[in-house]
Amino acid sequence: MENTGKLSGKTLFITGASRGIGLAIALKAAKDGANIVLAAKTAKPHPKLPGTIYTAAAEVEKAGGKALPCIVDVRDEKQIQEAVKKAVEKFGGIDIVVNNASAISMTGTLDTEMKRYDLMHNINTRGTFLVSKECIPYLQKSSHPHILNISPPLNMHPGWFSKNVAYTMAKYGMSMCVLGMSEELEPFGIGVNALWPKTAVGTAATNMLGGDVMINQSRKPEIMADAAYAILTSDPKTTTGNFFIDDELLLKKGVTNFDQYCFNPEMKNELFVDFFIGEPPMDGIATCTSDPRQSPMYSKLLLNKL
Repeated sequence: MENTGKLSGKTLFITGASRGIGLAIALKAAKDGANIVLAAKTAKPHPKLPGTIYTAAAEVEKAGGKALPCIVDVRDEKQIQEAVKKAVEKFGGIDIVVNNASAISMTGTLDTEMKRYDLMHNINTRGTFLVSKECIPYLQKSSHPHILNISPPLNMHPGWFSKNVAYTMAKYGMSMCVLGMSEELEPFGIGVNALWPKTAVGTAATNMLGGDVMINQSRKPEIMADAAYAILTSDPKTTTGNFFIDDELLLKKGVTNFDQYCFNPEMKNELFVDFFIGEPPMDGIATCTSDPRQSPMYSKLLLNKL
């Protein structure tokens, strides 16, 4: 999806922006000349994970944007408040919030330590709520206010809970923020939406879950960046309360070449379907084609608000 320049001069506060989907969204907006607040924990190189807030900031500047790297653990209220204060001091306000930071543990009840349970709920649900809460006063002053949560549609099929109830609860908490805040903030013209990938997206988290095999059957983070860009350049007054799926949204926006997003084009017809999409597979992991029009998973949602 081509850049339009609509985010030029806009300030985006993005959590978990040092790598993966968060960084991809940051770079997409930076190409418009946006200001990017990179709110993430990684300040020093990690032995197993790529990138820091400083390497991400350098990439943002190279792409054409302005960067403000902030060391932020979204569980820490004071760190978030300090980052928001710095963002406002440097850029004059905040226009867009992207709640991307997340923790994952695909474990059943007996195998989920409470430390891990607390981590997921404090980062995913509480962190999303807290970051949104601290930024809302500035979004109310913006002419183009958006909140975008990287979280799934609320699918109450028990199969999505039974194998990893703690993680599902934590991610659905982010989506429930969309459900509630979109209605709450509508009088202020603030658009609140969720975005989720149809297929697995190749990130550090994906690699830890399934290694090279899963990466080869995943899409690049750029598909989520393009879909996020479509949402964030729309009118927040009319685009709110939606649970968007990346390829379905892009298809509606006129994108037809989905092969460009495949890590391994040879595996384009065997992409892993992400969690929370449709009914859970009974055995193994469901796959689909790279073309959403040909996929049996294509839900044909009427995305008439965008």
